Amino acid sequence: MSNTITPTVFYRTLNVEGLEIFYREAGPRDAPTVLLLHGFPSSSHMFRNLIPMLADKYHVVAPDFPGYGESSSPSVNDFDYSFERLATVTEKFTEKLNLSSYALYLSDIGSSAGFHLAVMHPERVTAMIVQNGDAYVEAINKEFLKKGLSDYWEDRSEKNAQVLLDWLLTIEGTKWHYLHGVRDPSKISPDNWVIDQAYQDRPGNKEIQLSILYKAKRNLDAYPVWQEYFRKQQPPTLITWGKNDGIFTVKGAELFKRDIPSAELHLLDTGHFALEEEVDRIGSLMHEFLDRTINKK
Repeated sequence: MSNTITPTVFYRTLNVEGLEIFYREAGPRDAPTVLLLHGFPSSSHMFRNLIPMLADKYHVVAPDFPGYGESSSPSVNDFDYSFERLATVTEKFTEKLNLSSYALYLSDIGSSAGFHLAVMHPERVTAMIVQNGDAYVEAINKEFLKKGLSDYWEDRSEKNAQVLLDWLLTIEGTKWHYLHGVRDPSKISPDNWVIDQAYQDRPGNKEIQLSILYKAKRNLDAYPVWQEYFRKQQPPTLITWGKNDGIFTVKGAELFKRDIPSAELHLLDTGHFALEEEVDRIGSLMHEFLDRTINKK
């Protein structure tokens, strides 16, 4: 039998500006922090297998954004569901936890909020791990946009919203996020889409998702700001990218190296939620990368 002890993961909440922010936490608090920011339509649940792999040497924190998972979900009338606002909530969350510096794991909507956060506080970012997140217009798969999002960005009408409600925000759309592009669907637990959809089907939550999806178009204007941050700050960067993703392209992964030449790029033979099929590989790459860049003991 192995003598390896699996690190304990704690499930906590923190009041941030009147919001109850749920988060997972593990590892020694005096160790370098890794802040994990989740994707759509998931929550910190997407990191359930990665957290114990990192917590032997790192302080790992994974919050749920407002409107996701176990965090507060105020109505769209009471909260601005934009990436700028998610970034400021995350900023206040890290400050309440006294996290003065952190490596960022950035995926999907977590990358959008995380890049805003990095621009706000470049001095706090020790490294970036980017996994299927967009910072370049070329990153967005045009075929995915044609499934309803581009029309919704052009005209936020009930008709165009209904197109998204009829597919993207259904159990079939959520399941597609997890299964499209994977090598072996039998390795992907159905718990993923069942849990995500249960949260999404709560009263008022579809309106939250539609707000996030609509305001994602503002990222296009933020890309140049984020790219300037990359060029100026040159954060140590590891890219672990599911190359078969139906939402974000391989080109979008490769372009990081244009602005951060030292970035390490690993294209993995899987889909959007790369941790489901490649958590061992990503965990190993992260350990080696973080040991070399932020934990030089």
